[in-house]
Amino acid sequence: MRAVGVNVHGGPEALEVVDLPEVNAGPGEVRIRLYAAAVNPTDTMARNGSRAEQQKLDPPPYVPGMDAAGIVDQVGDGVATGVKVGDAVMAMVVPKASHGAYREQIVLAARAVLPVPAGTSHVEACTLPMNGLTARLSLDLLGLSPGQTLGVTGAAGAYGGYVIQIAKAEGLTVIADASEADQALVKSLGADIVVRRGDDVAARIREHFPDGVDGLADGAVQKELVIPAVRDGGAFTSVRGFEGEAQRGITFSTTWVRTYDGEYEKLDRLRQQVEAGAITLRVADTYPPEQAGEAHRRLEAGGTRGRLVIMF
Repeated sequence: MRAVGVNVHGGPEALEVVDLPEVNAGPGEVRIRLYAAAVNPTDTMARNGSRAEQQKLDPPPYVPGMDAAGIVDQVGDGVATGVKVGDAVMAMVVPKASHGAYREQIVLAARAVLPVPAGTSHVEACTLPMNGLTARLSLDLLGLSPGQTLGVTGAAGAYGGYVIQIAKAEGLTVIADASEADQALVKSLGADIVVRRGDDVAARIREHFPDGVDGLADGAVQKELVIPAVRDGGAFTSVRGFEGEAQRGITFSTTWVRTYDGEYEKLDRLRQQVEAGAITLRVADTYPPEQAGEAHRRLEAGGTRGRLVIMF
């Protein structure tokens, strides 16, 4: 079975096509013949050695990838989710050693595997699970109510776009950042107000909400720079483990999407929102496994709008 991984950490060129043994579904598990895996920033850390400490107990190759879509080709005993052989499905994958989404075949717990949104391709569907669940978790952690205000940085990215669209579906007022080139995109995603991105984005947000926003999702990982955008007693969540210093009664949280692994109902709700047109799936480009390094290189260069996808 083909997969894409690294035997030695390094730049994009370290990714190579490797051969892995076939796997089989056990009790409560589902096997997917995988056709598409989205490329995310977290994948580059599995490749470049940023996670070497966590990986050191497992032998290489290390296979990245947290987003998968394909066809069910094996169902283990005791699976009660209704999935059957031949179903088109999607899943979030929590990588460990060679167990990442950049592979032709993967076995997952049944509750991690969902039908794809009706009318979507494998390529489109694989862009939803991880980023969609990350956005869902961020909003759950912020705990805002309809009518409250939400700030979003990194709004043109996959995570930021999902945060905007889910927040609007829940009745929030959204102020988001964008470059001049991305302003129309972010507006089309549903942001009520779009301000120019940059180190002074907190001041730009305060121009519209002098007391600060009720909550902020920091998709751009600007950390301390954007805390001033949040009102006293508001909420702030980060996607890269940042924990702000206690101040002004703000509730700080870190969005670790792995805690939503197997959250069938939450991912199913996202699927329904795609089908209803509330969430948009965005694909930037596709690559064969042999060009996975080029996909990583392009992602790290910045400016990608929508997800790059490896097709098996």
